[in-house]
Amino acid sequence: MVKTSAAVVPALLVSGLMGVLFGVGGYTFHYARGASYLSDDPRACVNCHIMRDVYDGWQKGPHHAVAVCNDCHAPHTLLAKVLVKAENGFRHSQKFTFQSFHEPIRIRPKNARVLQDNCLRCHGEFLIAIAPHGTVPGDDVNCVRCHAGVGHGPTR
Repeated sequence: MVKTSAAVVPALLVSGLMGVLFGVGGYTFHYARGASYLSDDPRACVNCHIMRDVYDGWQKGPHHAVAVCNDCHAPHTLLAKVLVKAENGFRHSQKFTFQSFHEPIRIRPKNARVLQDNCLRCHGEFLIAIAPHGTVPGDDVNCVRCHAGVGHGPTR
């Protein structure tokens, strides 16, 4: 009979659990095409079937030739972009795994601010001339309130 020290058994248990964790995590990352989300390729967004109509609409929309999903839906500084994509990726995978998402999908207020900031980043010079148009005192300008179909175009 071979005697093992008391430290070997917990180390083997921890190693085994870590192996299972990394194995399942690695398989899930591969199966969900996780690496595609590290790019700016809009096809990554249609890994989830619910995004098909949005993607098809974007292909028909006016921004198709000049912007991809991340241009509008992610910040443009590296750290902020990584943080937003990581948070959204976690939330999306959680919602889609547990089928707890709203249909049609809705943008969260935090992501709507990112979207608005990106509208202003590209079109801010034009907004200066028309900012008072359609606003009331205390009302923030919200580009997609009037221009909802610009980014995604027609969905049907």
